Amino acid sequence: MFGKNSIRKIVTSLTAIAVWCVYSTVAFAVPTATGGDITVIGQVSVNGQTAVSNSTFLTGSTVTTGADSSATISLGKTGRIEVLANSSVTITFSAGSIIGVLNEGKVRVSNAAGVAATVTTKNATVIADAGQADVFTVEAECSHTHVDTATGLVTMREGTSDKQVAAGSSASAGNVEQAGCKPCLRPGSAPETAVAGWPWLLLLAAGAAGAAVFFGTKSEDTTLGGGAIVVSPAR
Repeated sequence: MFGKNSIRKIVTSLTAIAVWCVYSTVAFAVPTATGGDITVIGQVSVNGQTAVSNSTFLTGSTVTTGADSSATISLGKTGRIEVLANSSVTITFSAGSIIGVLNEGKVRVSNAAGVAATVTTKNATVIADAGQADVFTVEAECSHTHVDTATGLVTMREGTSDKQVAAGSSASAGNVEQAGCKPCLRPGSAPETAVAGWPWLLLLAAGAAGAAVFFGTKSEDTTLGGGAIVVSPAR
């Protein structure tokens, strides 16, 4: 028969094995990429709380940056998201995906090959090519969205229309001329000014020619007949 010490040892061993099994099950159930590292410059908040560099950034959090401020979220092998000044974005990620919902401002996304990356604004959804590494910038303004691709290939989806944006090119979605919005300051994206077209130049040239003819005619009227006629009063 077993002694009391032997029974106690067996019970202790079985308890340790059971605890190890429970913790192992929990560990495998937790996603492998639920947090990243954040680096901040200037005024940055995460979920409304002031953020500090080298702290953990949890998936599903919202980053807001002030003027002249920025934040970089590093996700290891998955990729990286840079949140530039005056921006607000909610970021969700896993080992194989990066999803951003950009409320306003600008973000730059770098995703590794095999990682699906998308950024959604109120005007469009930008979808990176998961078959390769991509680097692209999405900017959400008052009435429109811009995307610039530095590396790889992305697709800008506006409604049911898809537009591929290769490396070195850009695209826009939305209405650049919407009333109540600040003018777009990006080179080549602002609407043309009405007075800058060639019809206005023709009108100006015609006006100048008409003025020259008018003043020339007046000059001839004053010189013909030897000058002005003076009428003497009747005696």
